Amino acid sequence: MYDEVAYAYDGTLEGLLSAVFAAYERHESPTDVAPAERLQPRLGQRVAAIPTNMSHAARVLRGVKRACGWRAAHAVKQASCSDEPDAGTAVYRFVRYAMDEQKRRNCERCRKRSSCPGRSGAGPCPKMRGRALSDITHPAVERLFRISRSISQECEHLRQFVRFQHLQGESVGDDTGTEVWFARVNPKASVVPLVMDHFVERLGVQPFIIYDEVHELAGVYDGGDWHLVATAGQGDLARALPDPTADEALFSEAWRTFYRSVSVDARYHPELRRQFMPKRFWKNLTELQESPAALRTARS
Repeated sequence: MYDEVAYAYDGTLEGLLSAVFAAYERHESPTDVAPAERLQPRLGQRVAAIPTNMSHAARVLRGVKRACGWRAAHAVKQASCSDEPDAGTAVYRFVRYAMDEQKRRNCERCRKRSSCPGRSGAGPCPKMRGRALSDITHPAVERLFRISRSISQECEHLRQFVRFQHLQGESVGDDTGTEVWFARVNPKASVVPLVMDHFVERLGVQPFIIYDEVHELAGVYDGGDWHLVATAGQGDLARALPDPTADEALFSEAWRTFYRSVSVDARYHPELRRQFMPKRFWKNLTELQESPAALRTARS
């Protein structure tokens, strides 16, 4: 008889929320909740594969929003994108703690008891909504808070350091010949789904692709709606894309020239530069790449 159980899910937000639902449904308290490819079972631990159920996931997310507020639900979404091995476990423990805190509320001395929709245990207390995420001294909250904050920082890095290339449209994959903008990124968490809405708002009806080469995931926007495309096992997506447009080299060189002109050599601070501009992004930044003319001069 196994004393401990671990839940394995498919690595998506819906799969993680389905695992949380399964824990309540089966009256179990899993020691670990992790994607199947990253789960490392402990000695004597039983592993249960949890299938993804969209209706169960939606119920859990609605319950978190209703009981804990939208900030807690957003933190859960962010944590599901983390590469930390205990991110799924942190989400499960936080949901358990937040729901239990709602059940332990005391309505006897509340002045709004007569008009409150949560009176007599009929629903969540509006006064307690959002407080679970603020209790960062509790271990179940502290870990989720740290993971969520790191994901927020990574999203901000992507919003700052994404550089698009203008590509020709005749080989994009449709018959319209629409030109597309392409960006390659390498974040330390799978945050492309979290930043797609930002770039859709910025670029409007202009189609674009953001390719996460680390997690083999592409966010594709066709000018009307965006979707995610898994590229695992399909090689480098950039090789299947069309060539840059004729004016792409000109604009890239103009951007590099502007970057060099605004720099002040006397105030060059490499340590501070690496702090605000992580080095893992440098290879995809246009301003930090050598121009083709400079490369030809160096080779000759």
